[in-house]
Amino acid sequence: MNMEFTDSTPEEIDAILQKAQAAFMIYKNADGKSKAKFLRSIADEIEALGTELVTTAMRETNLPEARIVGERGRTTGHCRMFADLVEDGSWVDARIDTAIADRMPAPKPDIRKMLVPIGPIVVFGAANFPLAYSTAGGDTISALAAGCPVIVKAHPAHPATSNLVAKAIDRAAQKSGMTENVFQHAHGKNFEVGKALVEHPLTKGVGFTGSLAGGKALFDLAQRRPEPIPVFAEMSSINPVILLPDSLSQQAEKTAEMLAASITLGVGQFCTNPGLILAIDNHALDLFIASLSKRIEASGVGTMLHEGIATNYVAKLKQSLTQRGVKLEGKSSAVSENVAGMPAVASVTTSDFLTNELLTEEVFGPYSLVVKCKDRHELLRVINHLKGQLTSSVIGQENEVAQNSDLLELLQEKAGRLIINGVPTGVEVCPSMQHGGPYPSTTDSRFTSVGVDAIKRFVRPVSFQNFPQSLLPVELKDENPMNIWRLYNNELKK
Repeated sequence: MNMEFTDSTPEEIDAILQKAQAAFMIYKNADGKSKAKFLRSIADEIEALGTELVTTAMRETNLPEARIVGERGRTTGHCRMFADLVEDGSWVDARIDTAIADRMPAPKPDIRKMLVPIGPIVVFGAANFPLAYSTAGGDTISALAAGCPVIVKAHPAHPATSNLVAKAIDRAAQKSGMTENVFQHAHGKNFEVGKALVEHPLTKGVGFTGSLAGGKALFDLAQRRPEPIPVFAEMSSINPVILLPDSLSQQAEKTAEMLAASITLGVGQFCTNPGLILAIDNHALDLFIASLSKRIEASGVGTMLHEGIATNYVAKLKQSLTQRGVKLEGKSSAVSENVAGMPAVASVTTSDFLTNELLTEEVFGPYSLVVKCKDRHELLRVINHLKGQLTSSVIGQENEVAQNSDLLELLQEKAGRLIINGVPTGVEVCPSMQHGGPYPSTTDSRFTSVGVDAIKRFVRPVSFQNFPQSLLPVELKDENPMNIWRLYNNELKK
């Protein structure tokens, strides 16, 4: 069934934000138990959509059933994870410094601090994750958990999927007795819709997953506002994988098999796709490239998410392969009219790579470029030349990795997640996950979009000085058992 969705008008957007602000003044004071009930209800309502959600998402994205079902589980898991977090309550990071009336030379006041929500948040649905990074994705759920109303702009590539989930969230809000308009939904193919949402004076923050051009445009809009606001955009990463020589000489085939599977996973449409492979040029690297190329040639040609991504991949791949010194090592030999999803691998020397900034840019799809370094010095030069990344991986034996501590130190400055003997694809949802890195992988490397710490993007600290117990937020009252950061007079005197 095809459905038509019209772009939200400026008048509608203003009305949406006015309602969101009114909701914020109530929702920001919601306690952890009521928010947890709401978030768990969202998970229940999404699951209740059953096969309709799965078949709709498959039709709009060309993704297989197993991927959609898995992503649905990740989405509902996110809801329940944040429900547990807000119900526990310790996430507000309550700090209490009690008064010392007889302190000399001046009395010490009672000061208490906690994290509070910042206001209405605009979330842009992602093209490559119709569920986990879209309408009820990590940005939306972490913002709702923080106490912020959310306005989601559906991605135009899967509007019907987004609409189904939006209605599920609305039902969850009603069933859990949540504040009206705590969640709202908008559509827009035109950039002007997103522009109006970001520029509206009542918008206090933005969540985005997509291209560098799109994320940077939203960031620039937000910074030009009379009141600049934070934009948490995940944008561009080629996720370099460094192959250390001793390990490569012993397991070239195994390493090629592992990386080929990662490059082609999901037709390469993951932000953590290994788009760059770095190694010292020797016989072992030749064997690795030959094995990797063989596996790429034997891989199938998949259908990409939508026409825009497919067109961009074809253009970017052609552009990369026609650069000076770039050699196509292998491409899928599958018989298919769909060249858009064709896996490919190429190689280039260090000198040609370092003198061509275009080769450091992401080619979003099943493609990886191998940089052949003459020696360790050149390898370090290439790493130092790279921009910010979501991930960096090192394949090597333990003693070999230990002997390259300077390489690890350099990679730590370049990426948010360092991986030893593994591929970057596969982002575990857990408290210790960091999914974010230096620009241009994200606009703010201090934060993550995966795991419970994602809530910190949508809050700010506020101190309360000399407040009587009756006026304090419940999280800061003396009788609250969750106050774990107290500093009492007797401790201060130690």
